[in-house]
Amino acid sequence: MVETVEAAPAVSDWQRMRHWAIAHMVDDFYQGLVPASIPFFVLERDYSYVAASGLALAATLGSALPQPILGVLADRWRLLWLAPAGVSVAGLGAGLAGLAPTYPLVWALLLLSGLGVAAFHPAAGRDARAAAGDSARAMSFFAAGGSAGFFLAPALATPALVSLGVGATALFIPPAVLMGFVLWRHQQRRTQNAMAPRRIDGRDRWLPFFVLTAVEVVRSAMYSGMNTFIALYWINHLGASRTLGGVALAAFLVGGVAGTLVGGRIADRIGMLRTVQIGSAAAIPALVVLRICPNPALGSVAAALAGIAVNMPFAVFVKLGQDYLPTRPGTAAGVTLGLAVSAGGLFVPVLGAIADRHGPQAVLTTLCFIPVVAIALAALLPEPAR
Repeated sequence: MVETVEAAPAVSDWQRMRHWAIAHMVDDFYQGLVPASIPFFVLERDYSYVAASGLALAATLGSALPQPILGVLADRWRLLWLAPAGVSVAGLGAGLAGLAPTYPLVWALLLLSGLGVAAFHPAAGRDARAAAGDSARAMSFFAAGGSAGFFLAPALATPALVSLGVGATALFIPPAVLMGFVLWRHQQRRTQNAMAPRRIDGRDRWLPFFVLTAVEVVRSAMYSGMNTFIALYWINHLGASRTLGGVALAAFLVGGVAGTLVGGRIADRIGMLRTVQIGSAAAIPALVVLRICPNPALGSVAAALAGIAVNMPFAVFVKLGQDYLPTRPGTAAGVTLGLAVSAGGLFVPVLGAIADRHGPQAVLTTLCFIPVVAIALAALLPEPAR
């Protein structure tokens, strides 16, 4: 009698990535909580618009600038506690800011929250890539988690802030602390199972990485511009209500989550470079249709399609950046998940000047041409080394 051995069940991409996807969602929730709460600081505490901009700057400085440095540290040492500590600090800083009595303390707490976000991304990007292996689809779950968290922040926080005031930010501290604990326990189990991240040998290719970073900055500029001006375009140009303006923004953000997941699946089928090129090219007709659509309700469908196209390469950027820098996955993640994403926001004041002079419709017209730059840069990207 031949004894048969039952094979172990295959582990799905989601099972491998669920801790990292959920942790990314929780972490980036606090990035979205800051802009959602700033109007309430203005209304309740009589902060000026300059002071309000200063709060946004504090969060951006904390989250963007330190990420490459923290990525270098994550590449040099394992620092398995860095991602769990980062998500906890991000939530504590943003949550306590609403209770702080003075502007300098609010500013410092939002800076601290940004530093928590900065600590999470490089270490999480490194370890998530180790869990994903060579699957772009698996990595898309991780990337989409961040997009989902940014979308959920205003959806969940605004009703609480309207009902209870700006101090309601404290209600969102527990998810950060809980997620930090859960992620730390997950890291300990990985260490015990000899699944801790290992250093990968290979040649770092900095020039393609810099070109890839430039492509992502262009994508981020499109995303930030749409995120800032699409509701204003609906209200001021199409004559829609504020509710429909919010629906259009929500449609674009949900489309962004879907686009991240779709991009990962496409990359596994036809390759990462072609996915970047297809996503960059698809953004042009998607944005043009959105710009010429005269009906606000129907335009929300176009907004969702634009979100899909603009975000299609997002997960690919994270994985491809680590393929170009195989010995520095933390540094690559710090740039592709942090610095490059934030750098796109630096172009928003330029778009704001266009809107002041010609209206938000001129901003959307301008955004229709920006993907051409991404297409040209994406054509220079080489295939990653095996």
